[in-house]
Amino acid sequence: MKQISTLLTILLFAQGALSQNPLVTHIYTADPTARVFDGQLYIYPSHDIVPPADLENPPRFCMPDYHIFSLENGNTWKDHGVALDQNEVPWGAKNSYGMWAPDCIKKGNKYYYYYPAKPKDGSAFRRIGVGVSDNPTGPFKWEKNYIDGVSGIDPGLLIDEDGQSYLFFGGGHELYVAPLENNMKKITQKPLLIEGLPAGYKEGSFPFKKDSTYYLTFAHVFADEGYTIGYATSQNPMGPYTYQGKIMDNIDNGTNHHSVVNYNDRWILFYHWWDISGQNKLRSMRADYMEFKPDGTIRKVKPTLRGINQPTLGDTIQIDRYNEIKGAQTAFVGGNEPNGWMVCETRMMSHVRFDQVNFGAGTAKSIQARVACGQRIGSFEVHVDSPNGPTVATFPAQHTGGWNSWTTLEAPVKQKIDGVHDLYVVFKAEWGSTKIVNLNWLLIE
Repeated sequence: MKQISTLLTILLFAQGALSQNPLVTHIYTADPTARVFDGQLYIYPSHDIVPPADLENPPRFCMPDYHIFSLENGNTWKDHGVALDQNEVPWGAKNSYGMWAPDCIKKGNKYYYYYPAKPKDGSAFRRIGVGVSDNPTGPFKWEKNYIDGVSGIDPGLLIDEDGQSYLFFGGGHELYVAPLENNMKKITQKPLLIEGLPAGYKEGSFPFKKDSTYYLTFAHVFADEGYTIGYATSQNPMGPYTYQGKIMDNIDNGTNHHSVVNYNDRWILFYHWWDISGQNKLRSMRADYMEFKPDGTIRKVKPTLRGINQPTLGDTIQIDRYNEIKGAQTAFVGGNEPNGWMVCETRMMSHVRFDQVNFGAGTAKSIQARVACGQRIGSFEVHVDSPNGPTVATFPAQHTGGWNSWTTLEAPVKQKIDGVHDLYVVFKAEWGSTKIVNLNWLLIE
């Protein structure tokens, strides 16, 4: 058993953000548009910030640029940095802090990134521009002018099997769709008002096709509930559509904005929530699995902390994003840890279950645990398959300086474990009422 240096812990979190909900915590991200290109999962979100102190009359949402993320090793989101800054928009107003929800789509061997921005010519609240790249993470060559004839927010793209591309957009009580030219930079006709959608405020158009049905998903505000995610279906991408209901209920009266993808034969809903910051203008993107009923309608998705990941060797398992907890609690993490939650109030024989951990070919040699502890009586064990299953590692309750003073412990793996297993952390105390340890994450190597 040994302590790992603080520097190692810092490096661990610097390598990439973790894919258990929320997906990243090093910056605030909203409006996640997820896409799968050549088997790789990417997210194109917007970026919330705290308004700069010297910014007079900051906008309600302060959003200066766009980052791009890719999923690495099934569990870690890599931040590819700023793809477009507000002051790099050729036709945009400077320092507007209004870089709202974008989208990116692949056609042929090119990637087309669409985004709304405030135009410097004052012709509309938002115009939509486009950039082109040979790579899904850029760099993009930005068109000098916005797309003529399009005025609105939240671009959403669909390319049908026949190669025809469609641009969905709009915010307010009306959403629109227009076919795109083959060069993806111009529309071929005046935008069409989408018919058949329910009354009320709508934004965040995200279209997709499953089987022979077109699904149009959108953020929808019910007067008595606030933002929800709704959807409608059609046999034609341009409508009319038939409203089918909600995919997700309102989350604590904050905004929501989403996308839907099929990745590794599972449907996933990406969305945002502001539970990390405690402020509904500083949001964090999340993801949960989504299921269809036999008739093609969508089962309502409930937000989880676990999310969509399947960690493997070398990935950080945020055990506080449990599948099951018994005899313990979770709380917002204290001390100097990255934003998130911890398992706390652990008592004798309490446990946490984390499903579907991939141990690979059985080469694991050690397990690290990120803990905070204010006493030295007790221990916790890592088991597989059940609370009484094979013991992978044992850790003592080791005083770290207090319940918000964090350190990383390491223990050897006791036996060869291969394949995919559920992981159980079982807490033990010399006296049943003793609080044992606060636990943030595990890392198997």
